[in-house]
Amino acid sequence: MKNFNQMDRIEVLRIRLEAQRREHRDLDSAIDALQESPGADPLVLKRLKKQKLSLKDSIRSLEDQLLPDIIA
Repeated sequence: MKNFNQMDRIEVLRIRLEAQRREHRDLDSAIDALQESPGADPLVLKRLKKQKLSLKDSIRSLEDQLLPDIIA
């Protein structure tokens, strides 16, 4: 039973990781589009960049949980 729960947990982490990577890419595209727009609201741009940075940290955390450091 423990092995099944461990596999289930890993699969959930992988799904969350992929969803967050997709959201990060979408934010990147939105930021690029806003930066090219002459009437872009700087506050909106700043919030999107902050959200993207937060997602990046979350992605790293999930990656660390899936691929723990191996001491050689």
